[in-house]
Amino acid sequence: MVNLREKPYYLNEKQIQWVEDTIAGMTDEEKIGQLFVNMVANEEERKPENLKKILDTYHPGAIRYHNASKEELWDMADCLQKTTKIPLLIASNCEAGGNGGTKGGTPIANGAALAAIDSEDAVYRMAEVSAREAAAVGCNWNFAPVVDLTYNWRNTIVQLRAFNDEPDDVIRYTKAFFKGMKTQNIATCMKHFPGDGTEENDQHLIMGVNEFDCEKWDQTFGKVYQELIDEGVMTIMAGHIALPAYSRKLRPGIKDEEIRPATLAPELITDLLKGQLGFNGMVVTDASHMIGMFGATIPRCQQVPQAIAAGCDMYLFFNDRDEDFGYMMEGYRNGMITEERLNDALHRILGVKAALNLHILQKEEKLMAPKENLKVVGCKEHLEVSRELADQYVTLVKDRLNYLPMTPNRYQRIKLVYIGSEATVIAGTKFESNDKVIIADIVSQLEAAGFEVDAEVASKKGKMEEFKKNYDCVLLVLNVQGFAQYNTMRIKWDEPTKQPWYMSELPTFVVSLSNTNNLIDVPMARCYINAYMDHHESFAAVLEKMMGNSEFKGRYNENVFCGRWETRF
Repeated sequence: MVNLREKPYYLNEKQIQWVEDTIAGMTDEEKIGQLFVNMVANEEERKPENLKKILDTYHPGAIRYHNASKEELWDMADCLQKTTKIPLLIASNCEAGGNGGTKGGTPIANGAALAAIDSEDAVYRMAEVSAREAAAVGCNWNFAPVVDLTYNWRNTIVQLRAFNDEPDDVIRYTKAFFKGMKTQNIATCMKHFPGDGTEENDQHLIMGVNEFDCEKWDQTFGKVYQELIDEGVMTIMAGHIALPAYSRKLRPGIKDEEIRPATLAPELITDLLKGQLGFNGMVVTDASHMIGMFGATIPRCQQVPQAIAAGCDMYLFFNDRDEDFGYMMEGYRNGMITEERLNDALHRILGVKAALNLHILQKEEKLMAPKENLKVVGCKEHLEVSRELADQYVTLVKDRLNYLPMTPNRYQRIKLVYIGSEATVIAGTKFESNDKVIIADIVSQLEAAGFEVDAEVASKKGKMEEFKKNYDCVLLVLNVQGFAQYNTMRIKWDEPTKQPWYMSELPTFVVSLSNTNNLIDVPMARCYINAYMDHHESFAAVLEKMMGNSEFKGRYNENVFCGRWETRF
C-alpha cells in the first residue's frame, strides 16, 4: 500500500485526511471513474453540456485533449474544474515546448536537440517555457519527459523525443527538466517504462520489446529509473513494451505466449517498478488505443481491468466510454481488481492531487490561472528562448567537400527539393501535415537572405547541362515523419525528380528538419545538417550558419552514421 507521507507526495495530516475522506465518500462508479484519463477530442466534446455529461456519467480522474486555441482550452479547463466534484488532473504533452500544450504554443527543442546542446540550463529553460504555457491553459500534469535510451538508430518513435543513449546524460537532463516544471504547479510524468529505444517498433502499431538482459537493463534503463525515482518523480507512464528477461526472472516458468507489455504485466509494474525500484508514486498506462496494447493477446474486456490489476493506477483513454467503463466495473466486481488494489490506486491518484493542493485551490476557486495569463503563450520572451536554443543545437554532421558557406555570391540560384510527411496519427486522430506552410517559410527566409529559389517540382529531370546552367546548388530539405504509421521510417522519394540524382551534378546541401538518421538514405551527401525541429526559428538558425554568419555549435551522436561506413564520407 502506498505511503502518502513519503516521497514523492510528502503529504501532511490535513492532506491525507482529504484523501481518506474523499475516497470514503465515493460511490463505486466514482471510484472506477477516477481510474480513467478521458480524451476530449474535438470542439463538440468541448461544449459545456457535453463536458458536464462526461463528468456526471463517467467521473474521470483526469483529462487529456487534442490541441486547440489557447482560449478554447482555457474555457474547457475552466468549465471542467468548476463542474467536477473532485478536482481533475488536466494533462499536456509538453515534451519540446508549449506547442505540446496548446495550438500556438512555443516550440522550443526536443530531446535530441537538447542533447546536441548538452546543457542542463537549456533543458531547464525549455521545461520552464513549457510549464508556463501549459499552466496558462489550465494544465497541472505533463506527460514528459521522455527518458528512453536511443540505442537503435532505426527507432523512430523516440529518436527525436528522447535525449540520447547515455544514461548519465539522460539523468542530468531529466533532473533539470523536473526543476523547470516545478516553476509551476505541475506534476511530471516520465515515460515509457520499462524503456524504448532498443528496437525499431512503434507501440502505436505493435507491442514493443526491450530485449536487454536483466544485468544490462539494470545498468542502463534501470539506472535511469532508479536515479529519477530517488529524485522524486511523481508519476510514470508505462509503455506497451515487454521486458522478457525480467518477466522470466520474476515469473519463473512463464511461457513466451504469456509475456505481456508492461501495461498488463504485474511482474513489471508491481514487482519491478513499485517493488525492486521502490516507486511510491502513481503509474499511468500509455494510450490504450495503441495496438501495442489493443492488439495484445487478450481481449479488451480483460485488458482494461488487467492494467489496473497489474499495478497501473490510471488508464489512459477510453475506446468507447460506455464499453470500457463497463469492462473496468466488471473487472472490479468479478475480483480481477481487488479491493486492496483499487484502494491503493485511488490513494495514489488522489495523493498526486493533494500534493498539488488541487483540493485547496478548488475551494479557493483558484484552480485556473487568470485568463489574462494566456498572453504568455507564444510570447516574444518565449520565442527568444526558441531562437537562442536553436542557435545552439543545429548540428553540422559533415561538409566533406567544403561546400559551405552557402552565400548568394557563391550560390545565387537555389533549387529547393523538399521531402515531407504524410498525415500523422496522434491519440487516435489523423492530422494532415503542414508541409506547405514549412516550404513557404523556407522560401521566404531564403529570398530575404538574397537567394533566388525555385521550389517547383519538375515533371522530368531534363538535360543535365541545362540543369547546371539554371542552378548553382540544390538544397534538399528532409522532414520525414511517420508517427503511429510506420515502424521504420525511410525517405519516400514521392516524385522521380526529387530523387538525389542531382548530388553528382551540383553542390547539394542536405538539411534534416526531423529524423537525425537520414544518412542511411543519402549516404552520398557531402554536406549534411541536422536541425531537429521544423519550426521557423530552427531553419532561421540553420540558414545563419550555412551562410557563415554563425558557427555550428551542436554535437552529434554516433547514431547519425547509422552504423554504416559509407555514410561517413
